[in-house]
Amino acid sequence: MNRFPCQAALAAVMCCVAAPLCFAATPEETRLLGSDREEAQFQSYMPFARTLAASGIVQGSLGASTEAAGVPPAAMLEALDAFGAAIDLERELRDGDRFYVRYERTYTAEGNPVGVGRVLWAELRTEAKGTLAIHRFRPLKASVDSFWLSTGQAATPPGIRLPLETITVSSGFGMRADPFDQPIRGIGAPIRGFGGKPAPAATAPAGKAMGARPAGGPPPQPSPLTNPATTVNAPPATTVNAPTAAGLQAGLAAPGSAAYRGFAQRPSVMMMHEGVDLAADLGTPIHAAGDGVVTGAELKGGYGNWIEIEHDGLQMPPPPLGKPQPKPDAKPAKVSTVYGHLSAFADGIAPGARVRQGEVIGYVGSTGRSTGPHLHFEILQNGHPTNPMISQALRPEQLKGGELERLKKVISRDLSARQHEAGSI
Repeated sequence: MNRFPCQAALAAVMCCVAAPLCFAATPEETRLLGSDREEAQFQSYMPFARTLAASGIVQGSLGASTEAAGVPPAAMLEALDAFGAAIDLERELRDGDRFYVRYERTYTAEGNPVGVGRVLWAELRTEAKGTLAIHRFRPLKASVDSFWLSTGQAATPPGIRLPLETITVSSGFGMRADPFDQPIRGIGAPIRGFGGKPAPAATAPAGKAMGARPAGGPPPQPSPLTNPATTVNAPPATTVNAPTAAGLQAGLAAPGSAAYRGFAQRPSVMMMHEGVDLAADLGTPIHAAGDGVVTGAELKGGYGNWIEIEHDGLQMPPPPLGKPQPKPDAKPAKVSTVYGHLSAFADGIAPGARVRQGEVIGYVGSTGRSTGPHLHFEILQNGHPTNPMISQALRPEQLKGGELERLKKVISRDLSARQHEAGSI
């Protein structure tokens, strides 16, 4: 007989209560019920940010140079794009130029890096363009921060760029005389061959006149035309100046019409040129002016081979001060670009295809109503043509007023922090 029943009962209860403490929890129990060490584990992984700086001399590419100085390569991608908007990193950045980068990176309490980090501001001291600095800043109207030059200009590529690598404007935007109504100019200028190289000059063999056929050329053919002035009893020359079928298709007046004057002078026909003509050699690659969707790629009348791209989501910079400003409740402008007279489309260019800025979409040609190889380029804003050479879509945003003052305070803070560092350039 148990002489102490109460004590036995109490011991049994305590055993049941304490039993779970005598065994380790299983992984399944921890997953479902949690752990009493969660707080300690959370503290061990509690992230914190550190601001670091690196400087050095450019050797090779800027990306490789900053990586050698300790900057995470992925953290420099955005900064490299920003510098690329102000300087040609391949042609104008040279070995011996100097750089400074201040970046932020997150670490755990144990010192392990988390993520790739981000550049806060950076500076280049170049021989070609002097000192260039970019600073991370977020304007009040923006949803994210981005890089800005110390002048207040956005250090991001504009939403629209001109579509050729080399720009030579042969005809501007606005009213002009019909090119097909103009006399041929440039007699005596060297003929340009494919690739921009002058065609080889015809050299006469020794002892032969320059008018002789050069070696390897096509044999001379007799002319199908005769000179009425040297033909006996020839009828009057009534059709010498009649336009050909190709000329009539191009818009020349037919014989007998009121505008037909033979060799007589007549006023030039004025017409609206809704884009710019960019002179280039036949076959020169044409690049998409911006990100967007191809809405048309076909043979289109006087345009010849024609492409139109709609640039969805493009934010147009505001007009300069003094120009008419959009209404506060105005919808964002729809911007499209048009490319004409192409010799061919690039592979995959068709309605519905999505393209990226800089992607090759076609090649320069002279199809349609064209007087020679060139690219006709238009920028349409809400369907209306605008001058591509002064379009706001090609211009980076410029901070003004209070926003510019806020940026200057950020720059002052950045420079002050740098002055406290040792070993900076």
